[in-house]
Amino acid sequence: MRNILEMQKKLVPDIMQVLQKRYDILRRIGVTGTGGRRTLAASLELTERTLRAELDLLRSQGLIEAGTTGVSLTDRGRRLLDEMEPMVRELFGLSDLETALRKRFGLKQAVVVPGDSDVSEEAKRELGRAGSKVLRRVIGPGDVVAVMGGTTMARMAAQFSVPSPLRDNWFVPARGGLGESVDYQANTIASELAKRTGARYRMLHVPDHLSEDAYQTIMQEPNVREVVDMIRSARIVVHGIGDASAMARRRKLDANTVQEILRDGALAEAFGYYFDREGAVVHRMATAGLRLEDIEAAESVIGIAGGRSKGEAIAAVMRFGHDDVLVTDEAAAEEALKHAGV
Repeated sequence: MRNILEMQKKLVPDIMQVLQKRYDILRRIGVTGTGGRRTLAASLELTERTLRAELDLLRSQGLIEAGTTGVSLTDRGRRLLDEMEPMVRELFGLSDLETALRKRFGLKQAVVVPGDSDVSEEAKRELGRAGSKVLRRVIGPGDVVAVMGGTTMARMAAQFSVPSPLRDNWFVPARGGLGESVDYQANTIASELAKRTGARYRMLHVPDHLSEDAYQTIMQEPNVREVVDMIRSARIVVHGIGDASAMARRRKLDANTVQEILRDGALAEAFGYYFDREGAVVHRMATAGLRLEDIEAAESVIGIAGGRSKGEAIAAVMRFGHDDVLVTDEAAAEEALKHAGV
């Protein structure tokens, strides 16, 4: 396939630009669902006239259809988009980034989506969609899945779907509440995933950050203990990755603790643990939820994070060495590899 395209490029030099433009249009429609032409043109940075001509061509091929709510993909369009994805990933260098990430960090799988989540809403949606596809592939009958909180996890949950109900599965929060918007808490994300799949879920109604005394007391509660035991038995863990300073403040740690964490060299946060440049844990919080030994025991640990600003944090957590799969975007992948010396 690549050889054929290379020959076509010599005969039709602009074939790659045309291919990418039409693929981007189909992908944007597929990610956002139905939408108006004006909004679509603005998001693709095309004139309405140019977009109209492209949509007419795609419609004539039976790939899209127009309705009262806007433009949407047909079944044929969805199939073509899925079939094109591996080829497009190779042609535009995403496969090379995935290979580099796998080799550098010892991953079983790396998935890189186009763009930069720091500046692109589409890249954020693509990141969530790619994360949901990875989770869908690894989940098996009877699995307990522990999920962290955060906006990326919420986007993943919102796009998660399965062909048949997962009645034997459980979704559980990996930790207690973060004290932020309820939409982004692990409890909410676990319940959303369960509702979208017909699975079951449990909630953990305890604060995310506990003193050692409070932790010991709350773990004596039978209901809490039961949920925590289920969380710690999870076969699959899905988590985000954050900047250490930003996450410490979001978790409402006191100023002295934040300064101590940063003084110890923390760059990244994941699972409530803070990691330095080499992936060593420099700080942990007492929490009723997953511990490092539970993450190490899990069969599949999936990290989902994107945006160039998170590249260094991603590299730090990947050096910790217990992730099996990384789902990220192009900008973050490049930055992570740069900080990993690649």
